[in-house]
Amino acid sequence: MGRHRVRNRPRFPRRPDRGAAVSTAASQPSTLGVCSWSLQVTSIPELNRLLAELGVKATQIACGDPHHASWDEGDAMPQAALAADFEMTGAMLGFPGEDYTTPQTIKETGGFGPVSLRDERMDRLRWALGRTKELGLSDLMLHAGFIPHPGDPDRKAFLDTLLEAARLAGEQGITLAFETGQEPAELLRQTLDELKAPNLKVNFDPANMLLYDMGDPIRAVELLGPDIKSVHLKDARRPTTPGHWGEEVPLGQGEVGLARFLDALKAIGYSGPLMVEREVGDQAARIRDIGLGLEAVRSLLAGS
Repeated sequence: MGRHRVRNRPRFPRRPDRGAAVSTAASQPSTLGVCSWSLQVTSIPELNRLLAELGVKATQIACGDPHHASWDEGDAMPQAALAADFEMTGAMLGFPGEDYTTPQTIKETGGFGPVSLRDERMDRLRWALGRTKELGLSDLMLHAGFIPHPGDPDRKAFLDTLLEAARLAGEQGITLAFETGQEPAELLRQTLDELKAPNLKVNFDPANMLLYDMGDPIRAVELLGPDIKSVHLKDARRPTTPGHWGEEVPLGQGEVGLARFLDALKAIGYSGPLMVEREVGDQAARIRDIGLGLEAVRSLLAGS
């Protein structure tokens, strides 16, 4: 948004024109910020204060849901956010009922995966599209759910659901960016190519690929590069026991390889938002870890 000042911009080159839809935020040099839900805030003034303390002016903001944030402002949240002294790079939607206790529970409950909940979640998407418009944004991020592989009897119905989601978003001029991690990058690449929907893109989270043990994040950047709309900077270690979660750790202390990851983004010409995310620990611990993560990113970008 033009009236907000933006600081701490990484010095990535402009992304070449690949024929993909590009938001205002993504067409400028990359913006460094923090995911709002990582700060465990409940109000816009609290978010504004903590962003200022961390020295950033940008956030990917939660629409408002049990997983990501429940705003004290209620329906007045968009107006409060627009009046605040920060920039929003996109909105994030989570669905009520998603259960992240284990990889299996989220497979059964995540995104548009549960057949019996697809209509209900499409209604929730409609609400989130309206809120995204109220926030003056054109990008909405979400987990699509576990994408069925080719040959799975539910694949066609699942992809039809994603196409309907794309149609609804397109009517509002909004791009949907599916978060990585719940499937190998090769499957997401194949699915996007099959759908051929210009407003379906990727919200890239390298740590999720490790937490779910779904491949190499660096290779995934190469595969998904033309469609990466936004990036979550988060770190993790792979699971040591099959079927269990990996371990999320502070940014720069895991297996992502922060320097290599930033180099990979630079190599594809990425210039979209870089949003630090932390989903483990109490608020004080998260703020500490996010601050250290921001310092690490700034140091690496300054040396690039």
